[in-house]
Amino acid sequence: MAVSLDLADIQGNLLTAYGKQGFPKGRFMLFHVDRGDLARKFVTGLLPMITTALRWPSAQGIPTGKIEVPRPEVTVNIAFTWYGLLALGIPIRTLRGMPDEFIDGMAGRAAMLGDDFSGPDWKDSWDEVWISSGHDNGTHPDTVHILITLNAQMNPDGSAVAALEAKTREIEVLRLKTGGVRLLPGHNRKGQPRQQFQDLSAILERDSDGAVTASPKEHFGFTDAIGDPIFEGQYPNGYERAFKEGNGALDGKGNWRPLATGEFLLGYPDEAQEIAPAALPLAFSRNGTFTAYRKLHQNVAAFKAFLDKTAEHFGAVTGIQDPDDARETLMAKMAGRWSDGVPLSLAKDVAAWRQFNIDHPTSDPKARYAALTSFSFRDDPDGSKCPLTAHMRRVNTRDMMDPTGTGGSVLNNRRRVLRRGLPYGYSPDGVLDKGERGLVMLVVCASLFRQFEFVQQQWINYGLDSHAGSDACPIVGNHSDGTSGGKTAPEAKFVIPADPASGHPPFIVEGIPQFVETCGGEYFFVPSMTALRMIGMGVVDPT
Repeated sequence: MAVSLDLADIQGNLLTAYGKQGFPKGRFMLFHVDRGDLARKFVTGLLPMITTALRWPSAQGIPTGKIEVPRPEVTVNIAFTWYGLLALGIPIRTLRGMPDEFIDGMAGRAAMLGDDFSGPDWKDSWDEVWISSGHDNGTHPDTVHILITLNAQMNPDGSAVAALEAKTREIEVLRLKTGGVRLLPGHNRKGQPRQQFQDLSAILERDSDGAVTASPKEHFGFTDAIGDPIFEGQYPNGYERAFKEGNGALDGKGNWRPLATGEFLLGYPDEAQEIAPAALPLAFSRNGTFTAYRKLHQNVAAFKAFLDKTAEHFGAVTGIQDPDDARETLMAKMAGRWSDGVPLSLAKDVAAWRQFNIDHPTSDPKARYAALTSFSFRDDPDGSKCPLTAHMRRVNTRDMMDPTGTGGSVLNNRRRVLRRGLPYGYSPDGVLDKGERGLVMLVVCASLFRQFEFVQQQWINYGLDSHAGSDACPIVGNHSDGTSGGKTAPEAKFVIPADPASGHPPFIVEGIPQFVETCGGEYFFVPSMTALRMIGMGVVDPT
C-alpha cells in the first residue's frame, strides 16, 4: 500500500533538494542558545517562516499533485544539535532516547569519520565557527546549537533575489526582539576574512547571449546531484515509482522499487520492516530526521595539476592518443561517471560516451535522466568498465554486493542517504587552493550510524568491500602522503583495471594528493512542525 505523508508536518528540504527546484542560492546561519526560555520564543517566532513539504508549482517539471501553497522566493528550515535541544530545555528523558552518534556529535566521531587523519591538530584547519564544537561537553560559549538554512531563487544576472537579504533581516530582527540566541560568525578558516554566514551558490554559466544559468556542476567539473534515492511517499499519487529505476532498491529479482520511507523519515517502517527506536514522545520524533552538516573544501588546483600530470601517462598505458580524451577518461574512471554524468557502466569508453549523448540528447531531459540512472554493476564484476573503487561505485554499490547474483543487495538498500546542499566559492583558472571553495553537504538519513557513518568509514575511506585493501576513494577519500606519525606509510594509490580484450595492462597511479578536506560540521536533528511547536512552547512530555 502506498505511503501517504503528512506534508504540512515535514520540513520542506527533506523530500526534494531545493537546488533541483530552482533555488540555486543559499545562506546558512548558526546560533548559540544563551537562555533557553527566550530561545524558545525565538523558535516560536520562526514557525510562520518555516517551509514545509506542502506542494507548490514546480519550475522543473517535478510532479506536485495538488498545489497547496504558492512558490516561495526564499525557503527557511531549522535544525538543532543535541546540546542545542538540551539548552532549549528538552527533558533528559527525551534526549537520552536520541542515538548515541547524535549525542556524541560529529567532532566526537572524528576517528570513525576519518576527519582526524591529518594528525593531532586536525581541528585547527576547521572553520572558526566549528572549532569549539564538541568541546567542554557542549558548555563552550560558542558551541553551535541551531542551524537555519535559507535557499533562494536567482535573478537573471545570477545574483540572489532581494528576498534573501530581507529574510535574513527578518530573522535578525526576531532574534533581537526575543533575545536568548546569538548569531555565530566565523564561516572561514583562520586567517581568512571573517564571514557572518555561510553563503552558497550553484556554479553559474553564461551562454553566448549573456544569459546566466545555474549549472549542476561542482568545482572539479563533474555534473552532480544525479541518482538521489527515491522512497515511498516522496511524490504524490505514487509517482515516485516513475523514478525508481536505478534510484530505488533492487528486489532480488532484478526489479526496482522505491526504498522504504523509514530509511529517511522517523516513524515509518524501514527496509527491515522496523520502525527505528526514537526519542519520546513519539510525536516529537515522527516526521523528523537527522542530517550531517559537512563543509568540504575542494583543492581544485591540486586536482587539475594531478590530471595534467597523470593523464598523459594514463593515455600511453591505455592506448588513448588524444590528450583531452585521456584526461576525460581518467576523470570518469575516478568518479564512475563522465564529467556530464553519463555512467561508465553504460558508456565504457569515449566513443560509447559520445554515442550515448547522441542517443540521449539534453533536449529531452526526462528521458536523459532516466537513462543516466538506470543501470547496475552486475555485468562488470572486475571493474573493467567502472573501477570497483570509483567514487560512484563506493557510495551506491547497487547490486555489487549481492552474494546470490540475483540482482539485489540488502546491504546497499540500508546504506542510502539523501544529499542536500550547494557549492560555495568560485574556482576560476589559476585559483589557489588556500581560497574558499567547495561544497556544503547536508546528508539526510534516519540513522547517522547505519547510513552516513558506515558509508563514510567503510566505503569511502576503506577499500575492503571494493577488494582494494586500504585504498580510499580517489576523489573524496583520505590520501596518505607517504608518512604516518613520522613513519613511512604507503602512498595513496588508485588502480584502474583494463578490459582483458584490450591487450593493455591495468593502470596504477600512486601519490594521489588530498583533493577534499573537511572544514567543519555537526550532526543535527531536523524536527517536524509538531516537534517545533513542542520545543517553542516548552511542553515536550516524554511520559
